[in-house]
Amino acid sequence: MRIWVNGGLRDADDARLSVLDHGLTVGDGIFETVRVSDGRPFALTRHLDRLTRSARGLGLTDPDHDEVRRAVAAVVEANPVELGRLRITFTGGLASLGSDRGDAGPSLVVALGGTARRPDSTAVITVPWTRNERGAVTGLKTTSYAENVVALARAHEHGASEALFPNTVGQLCEGTGSNVFVVLDGRIHTPPVTSGCLAGITRALVVEWTGAQETDLPLEVLERAEEIFLTSTLRDIQAVHRVDGRELPGAPGPVTAKAMRVFDERAADDLDP
Repeated sequence: MRIWVNGGLRDADDARLSVLDHGLTVGDGIFETVRVSDGRPFALTRHLDRLTRSARGLGLTDPDHDEVRRAVAAVVEANPVELGRLRITFTGGLASLGSDRGDAGPSLVVALGGTARRPDSTAVITVPWTRNERGAVTGLKTTSYAENVVALARAHEHGASEALFPNTVGQLCEGTGSNVFVVLDGRIHTPPVTSGCLAGITRALVVEWTGAQETDLPLEVLERAEEIFLTSTLRDIQAVHRVDGRELPGAPGPVTAKAMRVFDERAADDLDP
């Protein structure tokens, strides 16, 4: 594997950042995950725009989009995969062992690994922990993912691939690495970004391409929704066949199946929508 680290490609064994990088010591960093199919990144412009929004939200300097694109192209060429997960990581760079940033400038790492297509449906659980819709980093895609690691481990313990969070006022929010949609009376709904969820790239495309409505939803909506599905860069659209102890037989249901077809067709027509 060849990885881009601060200006050039390195072999994986030689791809290093300082142990004093602020992204490691305090989680002062942001990232994007981009799907790569047959050497072609999907929706890269949208991902770079969100990378910049996250950088500004943390007070980091703006990433140089031209540099990131060069890095992406180099990594994709150096690591041919049929289907891959490309990760762009941008951190506060070298700093002291505290929360104050240093002045060495940011670090940029781009890596690509192969992955497999997800199943058409999956099981999810809800967790007792909450997303803070009023937090300082709410809506930013930061490298501080420990909370997600804990919740996802809980999901795996229960035979599920994802864990869903409420926010602090009991509304449905998001998964550890996905957005959630529900079908009510034949119409598709998803929590608004004001719920505290990440403004997912796939989420935005699904809203645009299917006419899904952004709706404040109580967590209990999962107990009565006709269909439930997840969206993310690597899931695209994935139906839910079980949430906690509730089975949703026949998943993907008709509304979800149609959304999956629409997404696949539109994404195939435009690699950078």
